[in-house]
Amino acid sequence: MPAANSPPSSRIRLASCPQPLPVSQAMFYMTLRMIRLIAPGLSGLRSAALVLGLFLGLSIGAHAAADGKVLVAEIVGPIGVASTDYFAQVIEQARTSRAAAIVLRLDTPGGLVSATRDMIKAMIASPVPIIVYVAPSGARAASAGTFLVYASHLAAMAPGTNLGAATPIELGGVPGLPQPTEQKKTGESTDSQRKMVNDVVAFLRGLAQLRGRNVEFAEKAVREAATLTAFEAQKDAVVEIVADSIDSVLAQADGRRVTVNGENIVLATRNATIEEMAPDLRTKLFSVIADPNIAFILLMIGVYGIMIEFFTPGVFAPGVIGAVCLILAMIALSTLPVQYGALGLVVLGIGLMIAETFVPSGALAVGGGVAFVIGALFLFEPGSFGPGAAISLPVIAGAALACAALALFIGGAALKARARPVRTGDDEIVGNTGRIVSWQDGGRGQVRIRGEVWAAEGSGLFKDNDMVRIVRRNGLTLIIEPFVN
Repeated sequence: MPAANSPPSSRIRLASCPQPLPVSQAMFYMTLRMIRLIAPGLSGLRSAALVLGLFLGLSIGAHAAADGKVLVAEIVGPIGVASTDYFAQVIEQARTSRAAAIVLRLDTPGGLVSATRDMIKAMIASPVPIIVYVAPSGARAASAGTFLVYASHLAAMAPGTNLGAATPIELGGVPGLPQPTEQKKTGESTDSQRKMVNDVVAFLRGLAQLRGRNVEFAEKAVREAATLTAFEAQKDAVVEIVADSIDSVLAQADGRRVTVNGENIVLATRNATIEEMAPDLRTKLFSVIADPNIAFILLMIGVYGIMIEFFTPGVFAPGVIGAVCLILAMIALSTLPVQYGALGLVVLGIGLMIAETFVPSGALAVGGGVAFVIGALFLFEPGSFGPGAAISLPVIAGAALACAALALFIGGAALKARARPVRTGDDEIVGNTGRIVSWQDGGRGQVRIRGEVWAAEGSGLFKDNDMVRIVRRNGLTLIIEPFVN
C-alpha cells in the first residue's frame, strides 16, 4: 500500500488489463465501454470514432483557451489617483473580455501611499492574473513600484532594471536640499516616523507572504532602502522572470501556477494575442494636473489671473484663464493629500505681498514671502513612497519670485497712476475751460466742457461761444467766470 504522502500515480490499472495504462489511454478505453453500454447497437469502429471525436474536441477547446488574449497596460511616472483609475479600467476590460492575463509594464520612481494601496487592493481582488513587468531596460520600480511587484501574481523584470528603496519619505521636508545623516535620522526619529515605517514594513511583508516572495528583502527595502537588479531579484526570489520582451515574459509564464482569488490557475499565455490598452484622454489629462508641481502652478496662475482681472476690469482674458486654471487646480488638489493650513499660508502670503504695493512698509512683503514659501513646503501631508508627490524647490522659488514680481509691477503701476493728473470728479472740472453754448438774461445758460453740456451760472456779461473758466460746481450746475488768457 503506498504511503499517504506519495505522489499520485500517472497510470491506471483496468480490470481487463494485466499492466497499468497511462491515464489518457485508460480514459479512452473507459469512455469507449460506457458508450457501448449506453448504445449497444453501435459497432466497435463507430464507438471508437465517437470517442476520438470527443477527445479531439476537448483538445481543440483546450488549445483555443490557451490561445486567449493578454491585455498590456503601462504606467510610467509617479503613481497617483490617475494611475489608480486607469488600472481599474484595465482590470474591468480584462474581466469583460475574459483575458488570460494582464501585463502591467511599469517604470515609476514612487507615488502616493493612498493610490498605491488602492492599486494593490484592486490587484489582489482581480479575477484576472496580473503580471507586473518592470521594463524597458533602464526602468525602475522604486518605492511604490516595489509594492506593486510584490503584490502581483507573477513578477518579471527586463535586464538592466532595478527595484527597491521603498522607505516612505516626509512630504513636509524640503525637497532638493541635503538630508540628515543616517545616524542623525536614527537618533532623532519621532514616534510618528517609526509608526509610519513599521506600518509600511508590515504591509510589504504581508504581500511577500501572500505571494511567497522574499520576506527578508521586503523589510530591508523599507528600513534600509535596499535595492536589487533584475538578476539579483530573480536569484533572491523577489521576481520569477527576467525577460527582454513581453513575448518572452508570456513564454516563460506559460504553464506556471498562480493563486487568483483563492483558486489555483495555470497560466496559458504562450500563444496568446497581445492587446495594448492605452489610457484615454481623460486619464491622461488627469494624470498631468494631478502632479503636485502642475497643481501648484495651476493654483498660482488661477490666483494671479483673477487678481489681474480685478485690477484691470474689462480685459476678460486674465479672468477667464485664471478661473479655468483655478478650477483645474481645485480638481487636482481634491485628489492629493493637501494640508489646508499650509494652503491658507500660501494664499495669505500672496495677499500680504499684494498689500505691500498699497501700504509700503517692507514688513508686509517680507512676511508675505516667508508665509508663501513655508506654506508651499508644507502644502502636502507626509506619507509618500517617493519623490513624485512633493513640490520641487525650483517650482516654489519660481512661484515666489513671480509673486514678488507681480507685486512690484502692480506697485509701480499704482505710483505712475498717482503722478498723472486727475481725470474724474470736481478736481478734473474745476479750473478747466469751456465755451458758452447759450446764455440768457439773469446770469444763466449752458456751457460745453470736454464734450459735455452743463448748466451754468455766472455774474459776468456772456454771449454765445465765449470762453469761460469753471470756478466751482454746485450740484449739477457749474459756476463760471470770464476766461482771461
